Amino acid sequence: MSTPDGTARSNFRTRARRWALPAVVAVTAATLSWGAPAGAHSSTSGLPEAIDTILGDPRMEGGAASVVVADAHTGETLYQHNPTGRLSPASNTKLATSAAAMSLLGPGYTFSTDVRADGRVRGGALHGDLYLRGTGDPTTLAADYDKLAAAVAAAGVKKVDGRLVADDTRFDHQRIGDTWGGDDESSYYAAQISALTVAPDTDYDSGTVIVEVAPGAKAGDKPVVSVTPKNSYVHLDVRARTGAAGGDGTVAVERQHGTNTITVSGTVPVGGDTAKEWVTVWEPTGYAASVFRAALAAHGVRVSGSTRLGRATPTAAKTLATHRSMALKDLLVPFMKLSNNMHAESLIKAMAYKATGKPGNWGDGTAAVAGYLKGAGVDATKIRQVDGSGLSRKDNFAARQIADLLLKVRGESWYADWYASLPVACDPARFVGGTLRTRMCGTPAALNARGKTGSLTGASALSGYVKDADGRELVYSVVQNNYLVDSVKPLEDAIVVTLAKSTAEEASAVLPKSTRAVPAAERDGDLECSWRKPATC
Repeated sequence: MSTPDGTARSNFRTRARRWALPAVVAVTAATLSWGAPAGAHSSTSGLPEAIDTILGDPRMEGGAASVVVADAHTGETLYQHNPTGRLSPASNTKLATSAAAMSLLGPGYTFSTDVRADGRVRGGALHGDLYLRGTGDPTTLAADYDKLAAAVAAAGVKKVDGRLVADDTRFDHQRIGDTWGGDDESSYYAAQISALTVAPDTDYDSGTVIVEVAPGAKAGDKPVVSVTPKNSYVHLDVRARTGAAGGDGTVAVERQHGTNTITVSGTVPVGGDTAKEWVTVWEPTGYAASVFRAALAAHGVRVSGSTRLGRATPTAAKTLATHRSMALKDLLVPFMKLSNNMHAESLIKAMAYKATGKPGNWGDGTAAVAGYLKGAGVDATKIRQVDGSGLSRKDNFAARQIADLLLKVRGESWYADWYASLPVACDPARFVGGTLRTRMCGTPAALNARGKTGSLTGASALSGYVKDADGRELVYSVVQNNYLVDSVKPLEDAIVVTLAKSTAEEASAVLPKSTRAVPAAERDGDLECSWRKPATC
């Protein structure tokens, strides 16, 4: 699998090495843990010295960092390092996208998916076309399309003399964002964006299918391959074989460029675990139409004509059924906890449509976000945002603007819902801890710090809120770029734990964990941990 910036992913290996904290202590990396090593005493007495010590870690040699810490109540800046340095924020971009969506669309905003009839229904037959009209819902499941089909049948329609038309015109037809990696085409975190799509499960990874590969009965047999949701839109090319019991599983599942042919190759050993992979589809509008057409047939509704994509629904068409998504304040939970890129892009285009009345597009959507930031008191002229998720390398934010946003949103009427959507350090519940569920455990930051993570090759970020030892709430933003090691997340964690241990009078550096001490799921800094399915954070 490749990384979101289009580079080939390497196999990550733990590297044992000796390194020294600048002018303080020299230790072996494998001995590092939270807190100072036994017998060692920090020479720092204040917050600036403590964070400077952490940023002096050799893992950031030659890299760049932008860091701001502020008092959440007074807004006073307590620490800053290169505060206006614009860097790739990765998924910290979602902080701006989500806040703007809550303001511009509203916490109660819902996406709708309608079925409309362009013609009269007589004797159980619709004499005209049947329209499936989407507005960008990234959470629509196959079960939701089934309910729509059932409602059509309940309305007395048994036959459609015309065509099934999939109306995705609420959004433009640009399916992927600016500078997204071409070799990530089949990777589920970079799915195509459409106003009509399908999510395979309640993680709501729209525009994808789940492929499961189970071993056959004996070595040499073809494995048993299934797709969720069941559909005829994707086609399987199974080249894999069942290997000998006890062997390694080497299954690869990839979709061929420009097609919906999914190739399954490699081996799965007899008695081995079922391999599971999320794969994007080509043209999600057609995917939604195919799933809906099959649901119609299952409910006894036969469509005589072909399926047509991308045609607007006539204004006079009669509504037969409607499905509404969860409210935006609830959608924020899977969106922010799991760092869902497709949710971010659907919201960007929804904001664009609301602002202009034209098909939603990235340019108008990011302009709407910039307008919100300006109105909130954040200097949007100092950032560049070209998508909603942060997958683009053209996104540039500085810690100053992120921290300013974190300060300003505290006064918004919807702040409580937005704050609740941020991952919580070391909370094991997947939809609470999210991408932080295994981080900062056993420290004062556990169940205390909230923050939005961000991960791309050579780019890592963590920004949010934490209470110090006095109970004072702090805002922090840490953005790191251009490092060559697997991950610098231990440095982010060390900064946040240092804040959690500090008081208004005293702070001392908490040494970063070594790479060896960090679980494998966290060492892969190329991707958000929630993107490495089926492994969990």
